[in-house]
Amino acid sequence: QVQLVDSGGGLVQPGGSLRLSCAASGRIFRIYSMNWYRQAPGKRRELIATITSSNTTIYADSVKGRFTISIDNSNNQAYLQMNSLKPEDTAVYYCNGEIFDTMTTMIRPPWGQGTQVTVSS
Repeated sequence: QVQLVDSGGGLVQPGGSLRLSCAASGRIFRIYSMNWYRQAPGKRRELIATITSSNTTIYADSVKGRFTISIDNSNNQAYLQMNSLKPEDTAVYYCNGEIFDTMTTMIRPPWGQGTQVTVSS
């Protein structure tokens, strides 16, 4: 079983920065890709950033140029550096991805608890 723990959220003023972390633990052979999602109140969860094992990154238009996703395969952690934050970035942020728990079996872990990001003056 693989578990995901999201952390690093908080209250920040518009224009500020935060760095979110995602720690994956359990039986992990290697991480194939990781994604960051967010869910604002009353809205659907949306995919905002992806990083693949080849370090290809893809961003939603709403965060492109402001957010940076990265991954540290040595300790199974993913990060989301968020700069120039706006009030509309307020949401609960979650990570998830495709993980090989053996050499040949890819899984998608259960969602973690998420981390709240609030952008407000």
